[in-house]
Amino acid sequence: MGNPTTTPAPRGASATSRTCSRLPRWRGFSLRIRLTLAATLIAALGLCLAGALLVVSQRASLIRSLDDSARQRALIIAAALDKGRTVQPLPASGDGDDVTQIVDHRGRVIAASGNVAGEPALFRTLKPAPGGEPSVHTAHGVPLGDQGTYRVAAVSTGSAQAPETVYVGRATAQADHSVDELIAELAAGLPVLTALLAAAGWYITGRALVPVERLRRQAAEITATDLHRRLDLPSAADEVGRLGATLNDLLARLDESTAHQRQFVADAAHELRSPVAAVRAELETAARHPRVDISARLPDLLEETVRLGRLIDDLVRLARLDATPGTALTADVDLDDLVRAEVRRLHARPGVAVVRGRIRPARVRGDADALSRVVRNLLDNAVRYARRRVEVTLDTARGEAVLSVQDDGAGIAPADRERVFERFTRLDAARSRDAGGSGLGLAIVRDVTTHHGGRVAVEGDGPGARLVLHLPLS
Repeated sequence: MGNPTTTPAPRGASATSRTCSRLPRWRGFSLRIRLTLAATLIAALGLCLAGALLVVSQRASLIRSLDDSARQRALIIAAALDKGRTVQPLPASGDGDDVTQIVDHRGRVIAASGNVAGEPALFRTLKPAPGGEPSVHTAHGVPLGDQGTYRVAAVSTGSAQAPETVYVGRATAQADHSVDELIAELAAGLPVLTALLAAAGWYITGRALVPVERLRRQAAEITATDLHRRLDLPSAADEVGRLGATLNDLLARLDESTAHQRQFVADAAHELRSPVAAVRAELETAARHPRVDISARLPDLLEETVRLGRLIDDLVRLARLDATPGTALTADVDLDDLVRAEVRRLHARPGVAVVRGRIRPARVRGDADALSRVVRNLLDNAVRYARRRVEVTLDTARGEAVLSVQDDGAGIAPADRERVFERFTRLDAARSRDAGGSGLGLAIVRDVTTHHGGRVAVEGDGPGARLVLHLPLS
């Protein structure tokens, strides 16, 4: 058997895969753990930075104190020399913390503190500042005991022909020891403080997430059959409270939508039952009595099947509108052409006269088939309930196309002008099933119009009903 073939990974894939493999592990932790770890890490970094600044500040303060002390002593000795006073023996500490030497212009030590008596010039390479002001330098590797490093103040004195230099050095060992002790204390204290902050963060985060967990448990208990329930909101008006309020608002919308959907299904079943029952009754009669001539009932059967087909078409269209409410509308549609075509269709029907008023060109953006169905439903509704006349006009105003359909029928009461656009709504006997309507025509008009960014309403107080459609121009 041959060896299995392996495909080499592309360059850089290993690093990417490692990064991606770490992220799921981090995301796998609970929110409480992640918040605690993040807060602890930030606190630890802040404490380390503060500790480093403290160490630097402490060392700078100690070195500044040594410099001030060495500078002051050098100035005192130089002032005594300028006045011709003797300065022997020069003061010094017994443990070598400070060193004093006076060196002439030839580099010879003419006076020194007791701890460096007989020693050559230790700091002759350090030059004083001109003008009699002391300058401070750092001297490393001074061969004096085990001190090693000094801060040395040098000041020039004497005449210009035979200048002398006063050197006063202060050992930095004690300052270094103090800084080391501070570092040791910080190294021991910072982990303990970090652990305390982590514990506090764990406790505070847990307390803060208690309302969130309570909301989660209550939300998990709500099923599709009890959407009327609501979550208990915390007393504080904070982010968690706003989250709970948003979830309650979502539950309210879901409850309303579910109730609306159930009512729609019940109404649809009720509407479908009548024509199906009528057709079934005629067919059962024909099956039980084959000698009975049912040809006289065929027009009624045909009318019932037509109404059934129209109802099914309306239900399918409404279902599509509910399923795709956010479909993009990109095509330009000449609304005036759709109006003229539907008016010509109605002219072919006997009975009510359809009068075409002023029809201005109006181009809108949308679905041509859906808008054609809207115009047809408006005209069919007007013709169905008109006595003798229907007037249609199309105008443009304030960036909108305004389609008006006026009939001379019984009209619509002001209290019912919003309810007439609801599904399966019939206001009175004049607008009943006997008139041929299913109660879905105006509902389709409103849903399609809203989907196109427009609005439809019953306007005017004159006789009959005047339905006005507003659509934004392209």
